Amino acid sequence: MPSPAIVITHGMLDTPFAKTAHGLIRGPSRWPVAAIVDERYAGLDAGEVMDGRRRGIPVVATVADTLTLEPRPKTAVVGVATPGGLLPEDLRTTCKDALLAGFSLVNGLHTLLAGEPELARAAEKGGGSIQDIRRPPPTSKLRFWTGEIRNVRAPRLALLGTDCAVGKRTTGQVLQLGLSEEGVSSELVYTGQTGWLQGLEHGFILDATPNDFVSGELERAIVACDRERHPDVILVEGQSSLRNPSGPCGAELLLSAEASGVILQHAPARTHFEDLERVPCPLPPIEEEIALIGAYGAPVIAVALNGRGIEPEHLIRQREEMMAKLGIAVSLPLEEGPGVLVNVVRTWLAAESDR
Repeated sequence: MPSPAIVITHGMLDTPFAKTAHGLIRGPSRWPVAAIVDERYAGLDAGEVMDGRRRGIPVVATVADTLTLEPRPKTAVVGVATPGGLLPEDLRTTCKDALLAGFSLVNGLHTLLAGEPELARAAEKGGGSIQDIRRPPPTSKLRFWTGEIRNVRAPRLALLGTDCAVGKRTTGQVLQLGLSEEGVSSELVYTGQTGWLQGLEHGFILDATPNDFVSGELERAIVACDRERHPDVILVEGQSSLRNPSGPCGAELLLSAEASGVILQHAPARTHFEDLERVPCPLPPIEEEIALIGAYGAPVIAVALNGRGIEPEHLIRQREEMMAKLGIAVSLPLEEGPGVLVNVVRTWLAAESDR
C-alpha cells in the first residue's frame, strides 16, 4: 500500500474548484487520503462538506495539524483547480509549509512549481520533492493521430458536458461501477489531472499536451485500453464543453476518438459558463448543445444532471420536465445511482453490435 496523502483545498472544499479533491475523496486515489487541509471547514468530515455523506476523512486547518496522523502521510496533493490554473499567494504559503514539513508535493495546476526557487529550497530543506503533473511532455514522446483508432473493437462513449467542472468524470465512474454490476465490462479513459491522481490506467492530461498531439495521444490511450483490457465499451472523459469560450473542447472525442454515442453532463442551476458570469457568457440552451453534438455524427443518448444548488424535489421535477422536452433519458447519477444510464448504455451497445 502507498503511504497516505493529505489534500490541500484551502477554503474551496465546498466549491467546484475543489473537483480534484472531490474525486480523491470519492475514490479511487493513488494514495489513501488521510486528511483535507482547509481552514474554513476544519473539524468536519470531508464527505459531509462535499455531498453530505460521511467518508471518515477529517478536515484540518493547517498542515501542522496533520503531522501527528498515523501512519504518517508523506504526500501533499494540491486538490484544487483554480481559474486559469494559477497559484494564489496564500495557497503558495500552504504548499511551502507542506514542503518544509517533509511532504512531497504533487501539483496539478498549470502553474509549475518545481522550478520556483523559494519552493525548491523548501523541498530541499524538508527532504521532499515537487511533481508538476501538468508539465508538458517532450514532443519526442508524443504522437500524431494515425487512424489506428479504426482498428479498436470496443465502441466509444464520450462523456461531454455543457460546461467545465460539471461532473463528467464522476458520472463516468458511477456508470462504470453500475455496468460492472450488470456484467458489462467498461474502461474509463481519463483526460484530466484528477484521473491521473486517481491512478486510472489509461489516459493522458489533455490540457498539458501541445495541441498538435492531442488527437494522437487520445488515440494512443484508447488503442492501448482496447488491446490490454478488451472492454465491452470504452468511456472517454471530456473536458470543458464545445462552446465554452475560455477553453472550448470536446470535438476531439467525437472526431479523433470516433465516439459513436454521448452522455451529456449538465448543471441546471448554472446560467453562465463557470467563472465567466461577469463577462457575461450565458450557457446556451441544452437543446442547442445536443443538436451541435449530433451534427458531429454522434447522438446524445442520455443527459446526466449535476444537482448542485437545487433542492431535491425541484431537481426531480426538472428531470421530468427535461425528459419530456428532450425525448431522451435524463439521469441523476449521484442522487439515484447509475440504473438509468446502465439501461440506456445496454440498449445502445445492443444497437452498436447490430451495425
